[in-house]
Amino acid sequence: MNDAMSMSTFKPRLWTPGDWNALFGFGTNILVNMLVLTGLLRFVLKMPDAIVFGRILPAVGLMMCLSTFYYAYLAYKLAQKTGRTDVCALPSGISVPHMFVVVFVIMLPIALKTGDPIKGWEAGLTWVFVQSFVLMVGGFVAPVIRKITPRAALLGTLAGVSIAFISMRPAEEMFMTPLIGVVCFALIVISWFGGVRYFKGIPAGLVAIAVGSLIAWGSTALGYNYGGMTSANVSQAISSFGFSVPLPAVNHIFSGFQFLGVILVTAIPFGIYDLVEAMDNVESASVAGDSFPTTRVLTADGIISLVGCCMGNPFINAVYIGHPGWKAMGGRIGYSAATGIVVICLSWFGIIALMMALIPIVAISPILLYIGMLIGSQAFQETPKSHAPAIILALTPHLAAWGKLLIDNALGAAGTNAAAVGLDKLGQMGVLYHGLEVMGGGAILAGLMLGAIGVCVIDRLFMKAAGFALAASILTFFGFMHGEAIGVGQSMVMALSYLVVSAVLAGCAKFAIVAPKPAEIEHGGAAVAI
Repeated sequence: MNDAMSMSTFKPRLWTPGDWNALFGFGTNILVNMLVLTGLLRFVLKMPDAIVFGRILPAVGLMMCLSTFYYAYLAYKLAQKTGRTDVCALPSGISVPHMFVVVFVIMLPIALKTGDPIKGWEAGLTWVFVQSFVLMVGGFVAPVIRKITPRAALLGTLAGVSIAFISMRPAEEMFMTPLIGVVCFALIVISWFGGVRYFKGIPAGLVAIAVGSLIAWGSTALGYNYGGMTSANVSQAISSFGFSVPLPAVNHIFSGFQFLGVILVTAIPFGIYDLVEAMDNVESASVAGDSFPTTRVLTADGIISLVGCCMGNPFINAVYIGHPGWKAMGGRIGYSAATGIVVICLSWFGIIALMMALIPIVAISPILLYIGMLIGSQAFQETPKSHAPAIILALTPHLAAWGKLLIDNALGAAGTNAAAVGLDKLGQMGVLYHGLEVMGGGAILAGLMLGAIGVCVIDRLFMKAAGFALAASILTFFGFMHGEAIGVGQSMVMALSYLVVSAVLAGCAKFAIVAPKPAEIEHGGAAVAI
């Protein structure tokens, strides 16, 4: 009784010294995403600056501010309920995979077809509108899925994302400009992994950005321009300063409904992707000690995305992976809300352009690599050792998707594609393109299902493994896995393969004589190598 009363009157601290570390770390992560987003809008979609800086970025800022404030609130309530002082808010922001999908799959093709980038923007708004409702409805189903799915499968497919799509590009950028990238990376890992404290507790993320910027601008002053910094870019950025607030864009959403057929092909499967990704990230936070309600997280993402969409933002909101990393840095409640305030300042006052001109991106990349390292390692650290093979299995679809993306981009730069080059010719050079295409299709779900089947087999739960294989067959049949589009009868051979596997596993559960697991043998006193 007294404990319950003391917890109800407990007032968690809104800010701790560790929040500075998390703010600069997470804030720079958000900054990178906003810089990339702005570049896509301006240079890929050729969107007018009046729309980019006057309509879209202010709406992005509003959405992310609502999101970061809400997750700070959830963390506050959890800390108050448990009486703990180490609760860390979930990180959230623009969904990075969706940022590229909505630009290159929805907005760009429609903009090119119509000759009007505004039509592309409207189609993007409709895409988010549909996806928001998928998230809100799916939020009530996700907890059941999370309960029956092995942790190694959830964390394994998350590790695949972190290795292929979070770690690799920053690592490549670092080694392309090593004097900035590698040095900044060393400054970060020395502090965040090695425990070294910098002068007067200055956050390692700020130290790395400052040193990287100093090297870049110092080289420019000496005439080497190592890092691409120029005063002309700074002057142009300053001229873009102004104040813009988000304005309703409901009429633009309904204008985009003329492209609904194209939009549904990606909005529904990527809505499911969001459900799985959010479950993974909630599971990751739970492993780190902070258990948040999955349904509230998913429905909040849907509602907040819908608000942003109605104000002109064509990008979906999502809970980010990386909660354990920000918590390990000392992040608690305040870093999330403070990031929301920073985002409002960046997006409503036109500061993004100035930041693009002042900070070399390669000085920020090491922070993303650090987060990728932490999340990738968590899959092995927080699950039984015996499940390690299943985690590796869950990684492979993401590696396939990453490999296919590199091949497609390289061939696209040469003005061709895999079909034009010929799959046989690629195969003769060791590039099994079709294998990458099938294996990497719907990588999040494919990794989840393969990891779950692997765990159940390792644990001798053959009937449960059969259930996951059957679910994989159904998802594949409708194009959610191992395919490029949803529909009936997609990837038939792959769907049939899972169905056969399901039957085999069910047969094992009913008829097979199963050898005991190695741990059972050791427990019985017989040291047998298997």
